[in-house]
Amino acid sequence: MTAFISRRGALSAAFASTVLPQPGYATASVPEAATLLVPGPEDGAHAELARRAIAALSRGMPRAAALRVAVLGGPDGVTAANRFATITPGEGRTLLLLPGAAGQAWLIGESRARYEARTWPAVCAGLVPAVLAARPPPAGNTSPLRLAIPGPAAPEAGALLALELIGRRAAAVVPPAGVTPEALVAAGAADALVLTGADALSRAAALGLEPRFAFDSAAMPRDPALPDIPGLAERLSDPANPVLLDAARAAGAALRVRGVLVLPALTSADTVALWRAAARRWVEEDRDPASEGPRRAADGEAVHALSALSPPAEVTLAYREWLLRRLNWRAG
Repeated sequence: MTAFISRRGALSAAFASTVLPQPGYATASVPEAATLLVPGPEDGAHAELARRAIAALSRGMPRAAALRVAVLGGPDGVTAANRFATITPGEGRTLLLLPGAAGQAWLIGESRARYEARTWPAVCAGLVPAVLAARPPPAGNTSPLRLAIPGPAAPEAGALLALELIGRRAAAVVPPAGVTPEALVAAGAADALVLTGADALSRAAALGLEPRFAFDSAAMPRDPALPDIPGLAERLSDPANPVLLDAARAAGAALRVRGVLVLPALTSADTVALWRAAARRWVEEDRDPASEGPRRAADGEAVHALSALSPPAEVTLAYREWLLRRLNWRAG
């Protein structure tokens, strides 16, 4: 266990030194009070994650600050993100917990999503693995892999694009209302699905499935929580279209990101550094690698998670065109 923690600590330090500037955060003014906007509901998973994060951030501040959680809108985070997009920097007085679903809404072109998350400085993140698992194919079987996804608008549809990039023939299978993709696989009506969370591999084994790949990012070829599972890029036999690869990774990030704490665009570098330094306390307190909660990430890893979740315009356009071409679907 000690070695595991050391590797994670080294990874965080490496990101901090090679990816991020390290301004002297002591020159930033610690806000007397700050608010963290969080998607609802009040008793939901996002609110619980935010309360734990804000408590650790308070302890990581060089001076006392009154930090509170304000729940706003539904669990997809679109309402909270839209509100946050109208806030002026305020030197660290307002933050947002941006969930993966808000990134997915932007990726697919949902009209309600009126924000540019990639302009917001990331402070820290809660991440979980996202694994494509499938039944071992019978010898000689060349049929398309039946991939169970909740629907074309769901981030799991990105796994169909990933399989296309790998060169594996696949067909999407959408379960009827009230039926989960796992139930569809258990009934033999599908061969593969995407599983998320710390228990993804045990759930796959219970269904008789084998992990094929874990969603990755350009900066991290393997998920640190699943070091023995190849990342998507490792499964590519030929150089893939980089734009479509980033699109598949964006959908994967919507599954992997439980929440990224962000500051408003144009927040000063010293203030960003102040919050990032406080966030390291939250990461350091995550001492149980067997925990079923999100893995805590700070510094460069959080920045890269947000970057994957909110790609540039050419990536979102490519994904939307692919959805229309492959699944005959577009937002609105």
